[in-house]
Amino acid sequence: MNPIVLVAETGSDLTPEKAKEYGIILVPMHVSFGGKTLDDGAFPVAQMFDFYKTHHELPRTSGCTPDDFERAFESILKDHPDAQILHLAYSASTTCSMQSAVIAAAGRKNIVSIDTKSVSAAQAAIVLCIAQLLREHPDTTLEEAVAATRKLVNRVRMGFFPGDLDYLRAGGRVSNAAYLGAKILGLHPLIEIQDGKLISTKKYRGSMARVVTRLAHEFPDAQGLDRERLYLIYGLGLDEAIRRNVEAILREKGYESIEWVQTGCVIAAHSGPGAFGIVGFTNRP
Repeated sequence: MNPIVLVAETGSDLTPEKAKEYGIILVPMHVSFGGKTLDDGAFPVAQMFDFYKTHHELPRTSGCTPDDFERAFESILKDHPDAQILHLAYSASTTCSMQSAVIAAAGRKNIVSIDTKSVSAAQAAIVLCIAQLLREHPDTTLEEAVAATRKLVNRVRMGFFPGDLDYLRAGGRVSNAAYLGAKILGLHPLIEIQDGKLISTKKYRGSMARVVTRLAHEFPDAQGLDRERLYLIYGLGLDEAIRRNVEAILREKGYESIEWVQTGCVIAAHSGPGAFGIVGFTNRP
């Protein structure tokens, strides 16, 4: 059987080490600031935060180009001429990456792109589940892998607090009035994924430590998340005490497999430092 090679964008926030472990090919998204456009993952997140702090200019993000995917596909097929390529795409509602992959795959056989309708650790969760499926069942066909992916897309859930509303305001994602109101009242918007879109669903009041604790108590139960695996998102700058506390809460709730995923430059450019989120798969229909 021809090998199935998984492809995802760096915006999935999969580490290079994790990608190497499972043979996942990461295609770079891009970040622009200071007059330069750099590959996501090619520089530390702190560099981008320092630039914003100094210049008050929000970094801009962009998806993978057709050339990015062309290079990735050619590299895979050079090493594995008979490979079948399964691209598990960053939400197509938020970026051009999936469209770029489709353009790059035109005229090629055995390349399939599936919209995960997810970003960051939610996309990573889907990719890792399929990678584990292929490792445990190497006879899995491309059609079976696609079907399994679609089921996971329907089950994945993510609740996410941006770390710094200054970044949302600078990017035009919240008005000045909403920004000032949130600052004065100590409000934190909860961002969830709904059909591939990032939607603010409710607001929590209090310090970051307080709202993260509430989310840890409420979100997994409200979403009926599977206790087999859970992914926790954190942005550079999130207090270590908050991380320890939330992990203790979730382990008490029965979550044994907890994996922390740090936001890379693409998500961090919109959420700022100190972000937090929870990702899992619902058991509900």
